[in-house]
Amino acid sequence: MADETQGGAVPNPANLPSMNLVGQYIRDLSFENPGAPSSIMAGSGNPAFNVSISVGVKKQADDIYAVELTLNAKANREETILFNVELVYGGVFRLKNVPENQLSQLLMIECPRLIFPFARQVLASTTQQGGFPPLMMEPVDFAAIYRQNLAKLAAQQGAAPLTAAAAETDKPN
Repeated sequence: MADETQGGAVPNPANLPSMNLVGQYIRDLSFENPGAPSSIMAGSGNPAFNVSISVGVKKQADDIYAVELTLNAKANREETILFNVELVYGGVFRLKNVPENQLSQLLMIECPRLIFPFARQVLASTTQQGGFPPLMMEPVDFAAIYRQNLAKLAAQQGAAPLTAAAAETDKPN
């Protein structure tokens, strides 16, 4: 008996959507320990941490995209800065046959999710090499960041609800 698929057509594997991680890189890494060596001595009270993350995407070729995470972390105790670290960590992705309406979400949610553990490890290793305990960031909800960016974009454009049209304007260049 012949193998039948729903709709009667066998999908061509060459036309199926695919995503491949071509490579990863550090574009920028800066670590400042302005009070060294006294900053690594035990101080009074726990330090306060301020961590931020952003995602950027740049189209490199027809099906190649560079997705970069920018992680900034600063620790201070009272008014004294203990350390300040900035990391721009990227991944190069090849996306084939991805529907246009799914491209933005794939680039801004799934691609960052795949490279985040590596960026987090670089950040932890850097702070540890700087004389501090390793800074281990909590997992990041890139879907929430994506939704916040869409809402911000909609507010700037004067649109009330998020629509497919608003999502279309968030495509990478």
